[in-house]
Amino acid sequence: MATNHLLEINQYGQSIWLDNLTRDIIQSGELKKLVENQGISGITSNPAIFEKAIAGNVIYDADIEAGIRAGLPTYKIYESLVFADIRNACDILRPVYEASNRLDGYMSIEVPPTIAHDTEATITEARRYFQEIGRENLMIKIPGTEPGLPAVEQVIADGINVNITLLFSVESYVNTAWAYIQGLEKRLAEGKDISKIASVASFFLSRIDSNIDAKIDAKLKKGVDDIAVEAKLKAVKGKVAIANAKIAYQEYKKIIRSERWQDLAAKGAKVQRLLWASTSTKDPDYRDVMYIEELIGRDTVNTVPPATIKACADHCNVSDRLETDVDKAYTLIENLKDPDINIDLDTVMDELLVEGIDKFIQPFQSLMNSLEDKIKVLSPV
Repeated sequence: MATNHLLEINQYGQSIWLDNLTRDIIQSGELKKLVENQGISGITSNPAIFEKAIAGNVIYDADIEAGIRAGLPTYKIYESLVFADIRNACDILRPVYEASNRLDGYMSIEVPPTIAHDTEATITEARRYFQEIGRENLMIKIPGTEPGLPAVEQVIADGINVNITLLFSVESYVNTAWAYIQGLEKRLAEGKDISKIASVASFFLSRIDSNIDAKIDAKLKKGVDDIAVEAKLKAVKGKVAIANAKIAYQEYKKIIRSERWQDLAAKGAKVQRLLWASTSTKDPDYRDVMYIEELIGRDTVNTVPPATIKACADHCNVSDRLETDVDKAYTLIENLKDPDINIDLDTVMDELLVEGIDKFIQPFQSLMNSLEDKIKVLSPV
């Protein structure tokens, strides 16, 4: 029998979560098999995933019709469909949640992307989602925007599990980690238990390389006279995301060594793990599992789309690489400032955050539109 390399990854202290959710995989039993046999120990979703799952899929029609009969507006019908899937996924993951002592077994759902810059609305929706879905192994996704961080702090203080998403820069990750710590401290000051709360910080990968590679390709296309300069530019391609992630992990290690964290850990707090997101390789010239292979390490999560899960199970070369070549990672990031390369990483990260929110708003609105169309078709005349 062929080796399932996903199971090998677990031995290095990394959890593999599925970056996908559809009613089809719940009802067919495929999700249960992935959890029981393939080492999948959590699930993430986002508006783009739900758009693909719901738009044009007749499996949801009966529930849409029930929503129409109940006189629900479009948005409430959407929530009824999604919340049902989320609850079922939470139930499938429940044994993992219990067996791992609440480390894994989480299902993530995003608050509406349209409120990414509204702190109070984010807090309100996170509380409502957690209450209405009613599963303790639910994780609420909050974007790592500047207004998102005080929301993270409050929602953690409320005792709600949080997945902070759309993190691109090391600085944004560090800010997120301290928001989690401040939330725990706030909860502790209120005399409440902090041992049952979990959080992950979703650090995005392939989008960084796609953005920077496009900039490098544009420079190369213009023509570079100097062979040494051309070599410098090519040496950066496809390397920045992994280097950036390795540096973020070093920051994670500093944070958990801090006195503030140690005090919380002594009272039962769980570390906020770095979660590697956007891990499907966009460039066909790159190895299809590179964003998994290069970042395997303790106390991390990798959330992986279905095609990459199959690829990794088949041919991932599994080894603990997260802390290899760390010096080279720092050097590579520093080299971006070289006048011959001249890429401002801060600007790139800001661009990616704006784009990232937009990439969730667009499918969310598109799903609302397609749902409205379907409601018209299914509504009795």
